[in-house]
Amino acid sequence: MESDYWNGMPPPYTEDGMARRGYPAEFRKRVLDLIASGRRVADVRDLGVSDQTVYSWRHQERIDQGFEVGLTSTERAELFAARRRIRELETELAIHRKAAELLKANTSPKGGSRLSK
Repeated sequence: MESDYWNGMPPPYTEDGMARRGYPAEFRKRVLDLIASGRRVADVRDLGVSDQTVYSWRHQERIDQGFEVGLTSTERAELFAARRRIRELETELAIHRKAAELLKANTSPKGGSRLSK
């Protein structure tokens, strides 16, 4: 492999030996370009990318290009954002409901006023 081609790309593992959460889009693009140019998936293994990861990237790229059926990357990102927003709203609603229960239980309708004479 041409080492200059990969300069500036982050290693697949962090300094503490933990696996990375993801790869930058540019890194994925370069790996897919190598595969498209005729390299085998096994040839990019020394970059720290598993075969299954490369196959997943290639499958998603084919979906994005319209060659296969599925959610595009944009649709997948929108769905993820919508689900996150729904979770936030459900949490917020649960907090408001709990607050309403607490306020309802602790206050009397008269507000604790004294008996009138």
